Amino acid sequence: MENKKIEFTRVNNDVNGNPRFVCHFLDLLTDEEQNDYSGDFLTKKYVNALKRAKKLGGRKFHNKQYGGGIVFQSYNIQDTERRINELVNNI
Repeated sequence: MENKKIEFTRVNNDVNGNPRFVCHFLDLLTDEEQNDYSGDFLTKKYVNALKRAKKLGGRKFHNKQYGGGIVFQSYNIQDTERRINELVNNI
């Protein structure tokens, strides 16, 4: 599977001044998972994406400006993107 480009949005730093970036939860799902519309598909997709994100230090982004977002604290966003792609591709 190829690596996909993930669009990150820079948000305010955390309380300790560390940089944070938000991506959409669909970026943490495989193509098959994105196309699965069975049951309560939206909740199931978000829960799966959040489980994966937590393996890399990601958290649910509680903000109205970016619905369905997952936030990562990162000084090297390219490395974070690479790690997300590795995790998604190895499912």
